[in-house]
Order: sequence, then C-alpha cells, then structure tokens
Amino acid sequence: ASVQQLERRLEELRELEGARERELDLLAFEVAEIEEADPSEAEEAELLAARDRLRHLDALRAAALTAVDAIGADEGGAAAALSAGAGALDGASGLEAGLDALATRWHALVIEAGELASDLRSYGEGLEGQPGALEAAEERLATFDRLKRKHGGSITAVLEHGARCRARHDELVGAETAMEDAAAALGAACDQHQALSKDLRKARKSAAKTLEVAVRTRLADLAMESAGFEIAFAEREPGPTGADAVDFLIAPNPGVPATSLRETASGGELSRVMLALLGAANTGSDAVLVFDEIDAGIGGHTARVVGEQLRELSVGRQVLCITHLPQVAAQASRHFSISKDTSAEPARTTVEQLADTQVVGELVRMLGAPDDDIAARRHAKELRKAAA
Repeated sequence: ASVQQLERRLEELRELEGARERELDLLAFEVAEIEEADPSEAEEAELLAARDRLRHLDALRAAALTAVDAIGADEGGAAAALSAGAGALDGASGLEAGLDALATRWHALVIEAGELASDLRSYGEGLEGQPGALEAAEERLATFDRLKRKHGGSITAVLEHGARCRARHDELVGAETAMEDAAAALGAACDQHQALSKDLRKARKSAAKTLEVAVRTRLADLAMESAGFEIAFAEREPGPTGADAVDFLIAPNPGVPATSLRETASGGELSRVMLALLGAANTGSDAVLVFDEIDAGIGGHTARVVGEQLRELSVGRQVLCITHLPQVAAQASRHFSISKDTSAEPARTTVEQLADTQVVGELVRMLGAPDDDIAARRHAKELRKAAA
C-alpha cells in the first residue's frame, strides 16, 4: 500500500513538473525585473519633483534673473531706490527718535535687498541642468510606470507582488525537493517490499513442504494413493500479496508429469484435491467451512471416505456441505432438505430441517429407491449406523 501510494504521489509530481518549470521561469523573470528596477516610493517622489523642476528650468531661470534686475543697484532698481531713501534718512539722523527707529528698519531693508539680489543671482546661475538629467528621470519614471501597470498600480503593489513571486518560487523549488523525497521514499518502500516478499516467499516454501505431505496423505485416504501433489513457485510483479505466483500441480498416476491442477484434474480428482487442501490448510482452525458439491464426480467407497473426512473436519468447527450422495449425507449430525417449487411465481426454494426419523427416508430417496424398498432402507440405516 505504501509503494502504491508513493507511486501515485510521484506520478502526480511528475505531471506537474512541466507546468512547474514554466511557472518558475515566469516567476524568476518577474522577480529579476522588479529587483533590477529596485523601486521605492521615496525615489518616485524625488524623481517626480526633479522632473517638474527640469521641465521648467528656463522659466525658473528667467524669473530669478528678472527679479535680480528689478531689485538690482542699477538706476531704476529697487536696491538703488532703497539706497537713495537711506541717504535721505541719514541726513535727518538724530533729530527725532521716532524717525531714527524707522531709519534703522530702512537700513535693514537695504541689507535684505542686497542679500536677496545676490541669492537670486546665484539661484539663476545655478540652474544650469546636467545634460541628460531630464531624460534619465523620465526613463526611470517610465520603468516605474510599466511595473505599476503590470502589478497593481502603485509602487507598494509592485513590491508586494515581488514578495509573492519570491515566496511562490521558493514553494515550487520545494516541490522539486518533494519529488526527490518522494522518489527516495518510493525506493525505500520498494526495498522494504522486496525484503518482505523474500521473507514471505521463504515462509511459503517452508509451509509448502508441510502442505504437500499433508495433502498427499489425505489423497491416499481418498483413493488417490499414487497421486503426486506439488506446489510450484514463480516470481511475478510485486503486489499486496507479495511477488509469488503459486500453482498447485498434480500427477494423478505414477509416471505422469505433474501439471497444473486447474488445467488437468478431472471433476472427481478436483473435488478430492480440494477437500484434501481445505482439510490440511484448516488443521487447528475453528473457521466455518462451506463445501458446495465437493463430492462431484465421485461415488462408492470414495464418497464414503469423503464423508468421513468432512466429519473429521467438523470437530471443533462448523462444516456446511451441500451433497447429492447418501454416503456423504449420512455422516452429518444435522440434515436439511432443500427443495425448489417452480410452479410458484416467482420460483420458491424451501429449506427444511429433518428430524432423525426423516433422515433414513431422505437417504433412501438419495439412493434412488422408493420409500418402501426394504433393501434400500436397510442400506440407509447401515450408513447412519456407520457414521454414529
């Protein structure tokens, strides 16, 4: 059972192997694609900001430099106007505390305007973009967008898909290990089955010798004194009952080679061999034995011996025997008459237990004599007396 179960398991794994290889290739490709891109939400945010900045570089530079011109110290600039105002306020310095305070604030504006102009100039001059920076940002973002379209619409979904692919890949690689384990387990089970089969073959051959002797002894009692009986073994495909093909061989007469019982035995021989086999095999057992016309093809003294052996078999167990021979029926301790009424619809079969007083009459009927046949009745009584 273990071998059969492991064979089915291994076959299932092999059937899945082709699909598994294709899935492994796809998973490996998708994991490699995501790992090569190595996306992150933080980088995406930085790239989006950088792209917007690079796309509006000229506008940013123009705005900064225009502001520098507007605030510059040249005539007409805000810085020049602030300087002129500062000179006027300085001319009235010390005349009134309130104006001095305002003058201080004015001077702060002059300083701030100068610093602001310098910062704007530096910003504008520093906007010279690196060659290809915009294209690089666009390409990187396009890679992210392609992955998002394939795997869920966001960088988070892409990363989650990558994690699932890695887990599934590991699972399928584990399936390969499972197939190796199943193959190893099958090999071990086959070795164990082979060892058990050898033990069983050894036990069978040992039992066969004893059984051969027992059957030949019983056949001699059944008027087959010269019959040979052998048990032959051949190897077959291992199965639940081992790896042995067993055949019973019989040689009904001296000088005749033993051949298969089922192919050569006559009806009478087969009945006697079966009785001998069942009797020998069930020695010491209390199992119920059922014989359906085991006496087919025999008669006379042999039939009586068959009845006696059936009676011996019934010691310590129940034996049920269907027979048409009075020599066999006379050996029983209880009798039943079976009759079929075909006039009924449907046909009716009746089983009736016979009282001791009815048994002799039934034996007379089985002898083929009329009920008032004195000789037949005397013979029937003798059969019963011999079996008592």
